[in-house]
Amino acid sequence: MATNVIKKDGTKEPFNPDKIKNAIRAAASMTDLSEEKKDQVMEQVTASALQLAAAKEEISASELRDKILAELDSVEPSVSKAWREYDQQSKGV
Repeated sequence: MATNVIKKDGTKEPFNPDKIKNAIRAAASMTDLSEEKKDQVMEQVTASALQLAAAKEEISASELRDKILAELDSVEPSVSKAWREYDQQSKGV
């Protein structure tokens, strides 16, 4: 399992699966999905991201993000769309 995440600026921080869950949950909260569906999406996509991280000693934040978004595109596009919209707003685009 990855022990570190390499951020965009090159710094490293300990890998924390809860951050993945929280990010997916936050994106899901911006949709009108039922709470049950939000939980299902979060669990399914988190499992996929953890599977990717399990095969590595370190993983880049962008690789994790890309995996999560690809999985969300497949599983629940409305959550993927909400994530991307939040990303753009937070970057001031």
